[in-house]
Amino acid sequence: MIIDELISMLEMQEEILQFTHFTNEDAWELGQHLVAEIHRRKLPVAVTIRLNNGYTLFRYAAEGTNLHNEHWMQRKFNTVKTLEHSSLHTCMMLRKNEESLADWFLDERDYAAVGGGFPIRVEEVGVIGAIIVSGLPHMSDHDLIIKTLSRYLHIDEVPRIRTDAAL
Repeated sequence: MIIDELISMLEMQEEILQFTHFTNEDAWELGQHLVAEIHRRKLPVAVTIRLNNGYTLFRYAAEGTNLHNEHWMQRKFNTVKTLEHSSLHTCMMLRKNEESLADWFLDERDYAAVGGGFPIRVEEVGVIGAIIVSGLPHMSDHDLIIKTLSRYLHIDEVPRIRTDAAL
């Protein structure tokens, strides 16, 4: 799959996986769905759901995670909050343009151009926060969010990227 196709697919995911509203209760329910999937697959994953103001609505850390995952989640959150796209979209845009985060005036110590951060976009409002996962290879982090969010929103026809895609 070429980068332009991946970018198009990532943009479709963001367009399709929008909320009509998003409350603290929604964050709790979505978080519970993520934890159920993490337990079902026995994944060493940490997850957090945060609003753009930094307020954490949900947090979970499975066995096998540590402070390193927390640092990755913070960097992925900063990326989604600032650019209002998934952190994987940022990764692909940088690759396509042969640029780095520094070219976009973003410090790699504070931002991450890898999969695992996805925007919480409310229809007719915009991006209000992010769902962040850390612990798997970055394409799998992204796919865990997409798979779980699709189920949570009851949307069957969401394009998914193969996690073994050579990128």
